[in-house]
Amino acid sequence: MNRFLIEVSHEPEVVACARAVEILLKTGSHFLSRSDWGCLGGVHKGWVTVEAENKDQARNMLPPYYRNQANIVQLNKFTLEEIDEIIKSHKQ
Repeated sequence: MNRFLIEVSHEPEVVACARAVEILLKTGSHFLSRSDWGCLGGVHKGWVTVEAENKDQARNMLPPYYRNQANIVQLNKFTLEEIDEIIKSHKQ
């Protein structure tokens, strides 16, 4: 299973923040109810990390209202050995 970071944005008004949170909380999905929000810090976005087979499956976890506007990024980790190999293969 792959991991994806989903980012959804909304307008900066207080009521827009409340509506965005409400939409995600009312979906009933346990992962959306664990979203992190940047509203109180002046960044009007929400983030959640999910596990899915692919980007489309991750997108479909969102309520329809957010599916087209969401930014979805597949996440990965690197080991030091992998990074050493990448650097070695690109030395001139």
